Amino acid sequence: MADIQSAQSVLMVRPVSFGFDQETAQSNTFQHALPLTKRALQEQACREFDAAVQELRAHGISVTVFEDAPEPEKPDAVFPNNWLSTWADETVYLYPMATDSRRIERSEAAILFLKKQWNIKQIIDLSASENKGHYLESTGVMIFDHIHKVVYGCLSVRCDKLLFEQHAKELGYEPIVFYAVDGSGVPIYHTNVLMGVQTSTAVVCLEAIIDSTERALVEGTLQKTGHDVISITLAQMNAFCGNILEVRDQSGKPYIVMSQTAYSAFTETERTRLSKTAQLLPIAIPTIEIVGGGSARCMMAEMFLPKK
Repeated sequence: MADIQSAQSVLMVRPVSFGFDQETAQSNTFQHALPLTKRALQEQACREFDAAVQELRAHGISVTVFEDAPEPEKPDAVFPNNWLSTWADETVYLYPMATDSRRIERSEAAILFLKKQWNIKQIIDLSASENKGHYLESTGVMIFDHIHKVVYGCLSVRCDKLLFEQHAKELGYEPIVFYAVDGSGVPIYHTNVLMGVQTSTAVVCLEAIIDSTERALVEGTLQKTGHDVISITLAQMNAFCGNILEVRDQSGKPYIVMSQTAYSAFTETERTRLSKTAQLLPIAIPTIEIVGGGSARCMMAEMFLPKK
């Protein structure tokens, strides 16, 4: 399993059939429709995606792009971190997704692409629990602290408590479970919109965790593991300040990737704290994050597998 926090390679999926997903919007309050035609929306999303990939590569970060087929339509395919996770022991896990529109992202073409690009000894498919109405949407709902072997999970329709705890045990991680809601009292759909854990820092919207005991558990665990905890507001969470990811370039230099929206919403003091041990790298993806309801972290699936 991974003994470092951040990957040196990420998988990204070009959003050729990007759009507003009515199915996922039932539990994702971060999604908002824009008055654009389907074609204009897809073209804008692809422009943002290509610019983001170019920016990451310009900083020495290894990005592998999967050129998805436009049919069948996969409006959320730009967020591949939700259906798989990869591990340094050459294991890939496939996860149960809450909606039909997202299950097709685990396509045969995508799996074959992975096998051609990386060394994979085994693929463990957990998706059968979809048939029983139990879901666990990978690093969307599981925030891993790889160094200290802790995993955080905000329980929701997309994060089944039993599946989460079983998977954590299987991986050898301590599960930290809690509930969180937005300003209207609606459950947060994915843990990675309210928190991000880096090597030495952590961002978390503590005020979204309504139970004081659970809030203290999350904050206390982060502090116990030596993280500089930056507590963001609900407004900052809505600006995707929690949806950030630490990655490394080919020399091992760490970066914290976030959207330009999130970067602008952090205070100068918070940006200074975050940048003490990693360079901040904002990317402009307003269309993708407004319509898709996910941001920079969601667009990158960490690849801990050895590259072929």
